[in-house]
Amino acid sequence: MDFELDDDHRMLQQQVREFAFREVAKGAAQRDHDALMPDELRAQLAELGLFGIAVPEEYGGAGMGTLAAAIVVEEISKACAGTGVFLSAHGSLCVDPILRFGTAEQKKKYLPRLASGEAIGCLSLTEPGSGSDAGAATCTAVLKNDGWHINGAKIFVTNGREAGVIVLIAVTDPGEPKRRLSAFIVEQPTPGLRIAKLEKKLGIRCTSTAEFVFEDCVVPQDALLGERGKGLRIALTTLDGGRIGIAAQALGIAQACLYEATKYARTRVQFGQPIGKFQAIQNKIADMAVSIEAAKLLTYRAAWLKDTGGEYMQAAAMAKLFASEAASRAANHAVQVFGGYGYCNDYPVERFLRDAKITEIYEGTSEIHRLTIARTLMG
Repeated sequence: MDFELDDDHRMLQQQVREFAFREVAKGAAQRDHDALMPDELRAQLAELGLFGIAVPEEYGGAGMGTLAAAIVVEEISKACAGTGVFLSAHGSLCVDPILRFGTAEQKKKYLPRLASGEAIGCLSLTEPGSGSDAGAATCTAVLKNDGWHINGAKIFVTNGREAGVIVLIAVTDPGEPKRRLSAFIVEQPTPGLRIAKLEKKLGIRCTSTAEFVFEDCVVPQDALLGERGKGLRIALTTLDGGRIGIAAQALGIAQACLYEATKYARTRVQFGQPIGKFQAIQNKIADMAVSIEAAKLLTYRAAWLKDTGGEYMQAAAMAKLFASEAASRAANHAVQVFGGYGYCNDYPVERFLRDAKITEIYEGTSEIHRLTIARTLMG
């Protein structure tokens, strides 16, 4: 059993870590304040090839797989969790389903643009009345002579403002309970598709979260992704992979919390000595470190299983559940170590606390993951 990264993954990790420290971290607070992903940063991410890490070389990507993508999201999220999920949603929620379920023509059309960063990707699944119950979607796609006519609303679309390529889940066969949903590739802009709202969020503010409204939006017949009636399976399979990305994002946040808390505990003096000398602070540091190591092993194992063709659904659920809750605990500990300063935006730990919370919610809530894990174990 080998717990070491190979040379390619180590080189990638070091390269992205240096870039994140040098370029991503310095603007994180301003991006959080402005709630904006600057074009300059997007161009830098594209230049490094980070949009196409898991895209096969034949489509212009690096062909490095899920583990490499998780490492990228982890390292970027140490510096800025919003930028981390910007990459994660692009890759795991749009690139991956097209790669897995797309036709040869769809792959040739979309993957090179997504790999280069020319187009940003997203998944449009959640609706006002269907969150954890993805099968309860009501947005419809009706096939007519000129194509699929889409009508309905989608909410909480990560990367919705920036996305040029959307994987959409819609109802095509309402009378077929097990086959009522299908998946589509929709380009933005397209007539009949508009952004009705951009959410004002607690955290991950630099990445957009949009509400889409489809009003007789017509897409070609060949926009269907995978088989008709297989939309729920495509959505759930996509989310399984997406959970690895969110686990990696949470892992990055937790490591950033540990780094800042440890650094501060060495220099903050109270009662004549650094606060890191006090056992109460040491306990928090130790708890963070242990949780981070466990989260990393769970996350990397889930990514490895996906890359090697193993069954990774439960592993992804475990990784995302544990890593997200570890991130929230680490952020709470870090704020406590900083005391009153931790509650002010002069230090980054208050942003870490805000960013960490969403990792327990999107790509499946912690409650849903516990349900998934338990049901698998119970048969």
